[in-house]
Amino acid sequence: GVNMRFFKPMIAGTISAAVGALISSFMGMGAKSYGVTGLPGYLIINKPVMYTILLLISAGLAFVLTWFLWKEDEAKKPAPVETLEEKAAEIPAYPDTSDVVANTVIGCSAGELGQITKGNVIPYTQLPDPLFAQGTMGIGVGIEPEEGAVYAPCDGEITSVADSKHAIGIEGPEEMDILIHVGVDTVEMKGDGFKPLVEEGSKVVKGQKIMEFDRDKIKAAGHPDTVVFLLTNSDDYENVTFTGQE
Repeated sequence: GVNMRFFKPMIAGTISAAVGALISSFMGMGAKSYGVTGLPGYLIINKPVMYTILLLISAGLAFVLTWFLWKEDEAKKPAPVETLEEKAAEIPAYPDTSDVVANTVIGCSAGELGQITKGNVIPYTQLPDPLFAQGTMGIGVGIEPEEGAVYAPCDGEITSVADSKHAIGIEGPEEMDILIHVGVDTVEMKGDGFKPLVEEGSKVVKGQKIMEFDRDKIKAAGHPDTVVFLLTNSDDYENVTFTGQE
């Protein structure tokens, strides 16, 4: 019972007792009655001198086996306490951010969406693509970019990144479905000139850079580089407004 929790000393004691029993059998040792072994065994054993030698052998063997088999567990050290500096280092940083998103370009009952890139903002009805200009994909704005970067218009989660890398979907507050489509007919470029900085399932914060694109390559391919920015489920919300709305 004492050794059970240590296990290895218990095994050592069991082996030693078995060896002692084997030796006592060869030596013809016996007892006059049933009883407890160890020191009380002297009262019933028939060969006390040999019995003493047997006890020394069993105890010595148990000691030696335990010495080599068992090692005391080291005291558990307390878990290190993180400093505020270490915790701060674990927080992901977003160095590529822009203040341009402070300019709200789409609003509705669910919230406001900031401007996603620097440039001139136009209403969706002026987009150089009938599919977008007619509101088939939802309403919003277009931006004639002055730089090759796109920023998240709000906190949210990336729901899709096109295989051709030119378009990104975001789920914003109150399940707003947002589509960002860089250029018109740029799917034909098959990803050349586009570099998404996020992937599906990524969490983003407002102002975080989520894509880089090469304006010169878009123009060289013969496509407008206007960035399309739409709230695709705009019918689900009230009081939808956008920059340039008449």
